[in-house]
Amino acid sequence: MDLASAQVIGAGIAAIGIGAASAGVGTVFGSYLQGALRNPGAAAGERIWMFVGFAAAELLGLIAFTVAMIILYAR
Repeated sequence: MDLASAQVIGAGIAAIGIGAASAGVGTVFGSYLQGALRNPGAAAGERIWMFVGFAAAELLGLIAFTVAMIILYAR
C-alpha cells in the first residue's frame, strides 16, 4: 500500500466524526424538544444548555473535518 492510499483511507476514517456530529446535534435538539414539551415552564432555563450541547457536537464535526484535511493535504 502506498502513501496516497493510506492517506485517503485515514481521511475517510477521520470523517466518520462528521456523521457522529450530525447525530449528536439531532440528539441534542430532540432531547430539548422532548423536555420542553413535557415541562414548558422549564424550557427557557434549559435553552442555554441546548446551545452548549449544540456547540460541543458541532466542535466534534469541525475537528473531524480538520483532521481529515490535515491527513489529506499536509505533507
